[in-house]
Amino acid sequence: MSKSTEAKLVAPCGINCGGCIAYFGYTMSGKKRKHSCDGCWSRPRPCAFIKKKCEKLAKGKLRYCFECSDFPCEVLSILDTRYRKTYGFSLVENLRYIQEYGIKEFLKLEKQRWKCPICSEMICVHDKKCYHCKTS
Repeated sequence: MSKSTEAKLVAPCGINCGGCIAYFGYTMSGKKRKHSCDGCWSRPRPCAFIKKKCEKLAKGKLRYCFECSDFPCEVLSILDTRYRKTYGFSLVENLRYIQEYGIKEFLKLEKQRWKCPICSEMICVHDKKCYHCKTS
């Protein structure tokens, strides 16, 4: 299994950081970042979306948003709406899948859903490019 489909790369919000444009080392405008991101769990500071707005996640009381009694909360719902409209997938659906089937099955699904047809590596969920073989 490639590094982009490791369990430690699944963020609290349900995104697989291994498919995030920042993980591949680029900004949303397509510019190369000074430093690529290693995922939401690899850094001590809160992620850009959920952890900085959620005390339970920030304090390590939860691993995934679905573990919360407020799931899906307003912050996650807003982010989910944006992802549905802009990128064509749902973070809430990802989390419900993980909750029902487990992280291992979710990663199998991700590997198939975001598989590059040329090199079989994971494509970016944000711009649908393969940064391994440079296929769009």
